[in-house]
Amino acid sequence: MAGILPDGARRRVTVRDIAAAKGRERWAMLTAYDAMTASAFDEAGIPVILVGDTMGDNHLGYESTVPVTLDEVAILAAAVVRGTERALVIGDLPFGSYQEGATQALRSAVRLVKEAGVGAVKLEGGERSAAQIGALVAAGIPVMGHVGLTPQSVNAFGGYRVQGRGETAARQLVQDALAVQDAGAFGVVLEAVPGELASRVTESLDIPTVGIGAGPGCDAQVLVWTDAAGMRSGRPARFVKQYAGVRDTLVEAARAYAEDVANGSFPAEEHVYR
Repeated sequence: MAGILPDGARRRVTVRDIAAAKGRERWAMLTAYDAMTASAFDEAGIPVILVGDTMGDNHLGYESTVPVTLDEVAILAAAVVRGTERALVIGDLPFGSYQEGATQALRSAVRLVKEAGVGAVKLEGGERSAAQIGALVAAGIPVMGHVGLTPQSVNAFGGYRVQGRGETAARQLVQDALAVQDAGAFGVVLEAVPGELASRVTESLDIPTVGIGAGPGCDAQVLVWTDAAGMRSGRPARFVKQYAGVRDTLVEAARAYAEDVANGSFPAEEHVYR
């Protein structure tokens, strides 16, 4: 968390720290869905942890983020908060928990703040979500926006497609980012956006941008932890860099354990109570 927190500070990162870092310090965000994983990221100095609705297809076995419920986010976000000491924990508002309007959004966000203890929430949408963002900010709940590819709208997009290509689409994306800022969000995720456009948006905003598949010009970057750690099988998306091969390690460990049990070498004498 070097550069995000003032020298010598022993506290959680806040949205004020994130705002102050714009133009001065690039920072990383990772997702997490349990206390143990979150604790490791906290120890590594990751300043912001997102309890994303990506828990759907990365933790809960759903095919997408759409089925994720607010109850599920609240339970897993509380675990992440308990597992961390320094990181700012952001809880995602899942599909169906804010689309009805400001009142529903406020009710949902309050649950994550009160029950899970998150320091902020994130929701998808630009101009269409401005009223919800404004209501949460007015109630004292920090909000991170999310524009570009918004996975909760994957059915409307017809798949996971890059957003903002072409003059009309680019103009709308800029308008969406500005709407998020004007509504009071402290930051905005730019997902699956051409790098040149993401850089232009970053330069035009006073709030930090967090890129995922949006090139190096953003103020920060976020990855789903299972992607970054190589936990998923199959070929990763273009924007993903794998920093480990956790899935292969776990498969090897499980096979070795099963073999030790089968041949009687586990438990050995040192594993037996006397």
